[in-house]
Amino acid sequence: MQVHLNSNVDGQTDANVYVISYGSVDPHTRMAGAGYIVIHEFPWKVLGAGCISRVWSTPMRMEIEVSSAVVVIVVSPSESSSLLSPVMGFWSHKNRGGSIIHSSHNTSMAYENALSSSPPPLGPTPQPVMNITRKVDYQLERLEAELRRSRSAIREAAQQKNHTIHIEDEDYVPNGPIYRNANAFHRSYLEMEKKFKIYIYPEGEPPLFHDGPCKSIYSMEGRFIHDIQKKNRFTTNDPEKAHVLFLPFSITMMVLYIYEPNTFDMGPIKRTVSDYVDVVSRKYRYWNRSRGADHFMLACHDWGPHVSWAIPYLTKNSIRVLCNANSSERFNPSKDVSLPEINLKTPDPYGIIGGPSPSHRPTLAFFAGGMHGPIRPDLLKHWKGKDDDMKVYEYLPKHVSYYDIMKKSRFCLCPSGYEVASPRIVEAIYAECVPVIISDHYVLPFSDVLDWKAFSVEVSMADIPNLKKILMGISQSQYIRMQRRVKLVQKHFVLNRSPKRYDVFHMILHSIWLRRLNVRVFGEA
Repeated sequence: MQVHLNSNVDGQTDANVYVISYGSVDPHTRMAGAGYIVIHEFPWKVLGAGCISRVWSTPMRMEIEVSSAVVVIVVSPSESSSLLSPVMGFWSHKNRGGSIIHSSHNTSMAYENALSSSPPPLGPTPQPVMNITRKVDYQLERLEAELRRSRSAIREAAQQKNHTIHIEDEDYVPNGPIYRNANAFHRSYLEMEKKFKIYIYPEGEPPLFHDGPCKSIYSMEGRFIHDIQKKNRFTTNDPEKAHVLFLPFSITMMVLYIYEPNTFDMGPIKRTVSDYVDVVSRKYRYWNRSRGADHFMLACHDWGPHVSWAIPYLTKNSIRVLCNANSSERFNPSKDVSLPEINLKTPDPYGIIGGPSPSHRPTLAFFAGGMHGPIRPDLLKHWKGKDDDMKVYEYLPKHVSYYDIMKKSRFCLCPSGYEVASPRIVEAIYAECVPVIISDHYVLPFSDVLDWKAFSVEVSMADIPNLKKILMGISQSQYIRMQRRVKLVQKHFVLNRSPKRYDVFHMILHSIWLRRLNVRVFGEA
């Protein structure tokens, strides 16, 4: 069951009380028994609940998931609210200005009697509606307390206009317009290094699990899986100490080994992932405790999102780290992570990193790529062989180096293909060529930290005919600033053989860390 609130709370003490009580147990959660928990997350006040499995909120929305018993919600009467009721019948009556809704099924009358008086005031410390004994998951509460302290430290850092509070960091101090808030990012990154712990489920055998491709357009999938399994400060062998738990399957390897070519049948892959989640949910308590909200998967294959749809909680609750970060295909930036697509052909990219200064870049714009997807045909139609300043190719001439032309170009065109992500974005950053992103519905990597407008150009499909005019309209001084920022942001996209601080591996971890900070997990021991 879910309860949704879609309004702000103004803190008035004259409040509405909503009570939902029912006796059935959701079989998908594998949880039962009445528990009690007090939640105080401004501006929402939830004063009592039974078997809460997940609570998360924003200033405009709150969602609660429970398996059984009672939920009590207090909101201001001056604001609208809505309750998504269970399928069973309900009846309601008024009580001191508040609406009490409860089931006709046989449930505990103690809650109803406890709520027969006026609701408690919305003060800073809500009082429980009644006392019910519960087993406290002290380890989980300790983890949540750590995250609360981190959130507080990040908020404090975000309010600093500059680095007035000196933070010791021998390697790098984020600064400048490439960041949305450099202080907040720096503090968040340091908090991550100090606290963040990941548990990798050991179940599953290579090549479908604990393995992945390391030299292809899907290389980020394999490189992350391999790097996270190396000895590092973030992984733990004790799931009780983990903030997130990793489901280490590889969609790309499943396509390679269990997909029947030319059938377009994802069924075997979906069943494999679904069976894996079922195994870990039966063997461990953590998936059921949060309904997957503190779990993450990672996939660079185009089919990653589609496979995740086979497990509703994986799509709805879990952190999905995806190259195909398409907001029109259920990618949710508030909980999902956009994974940079890197077409790695050698163990590391150092041979293609770097480029000349702006004065040694005679070509205005460059693109070379196949005609597939909805955007590229339009780009090739308008610019292929049409203008010497706009070097647009479907196939490069023989003996012409792709990376050499990139390094001689001021702007590198990065249109989407069949899917929204393009490896050309990272390739442009490596070549210190300002990326021109032509894509619809693409959530750019690390965009909660990086301000892409500071070092890239975004062009809509409708503006492809005006592409040269748009690029020529960028002044020389503005272009020089953007190109310098590309060089600065490069460190966050470099894929090192052994991960280094602030590189792409750690930026992915930081994105997962931020999503975990957005979730409060509640459970019983």
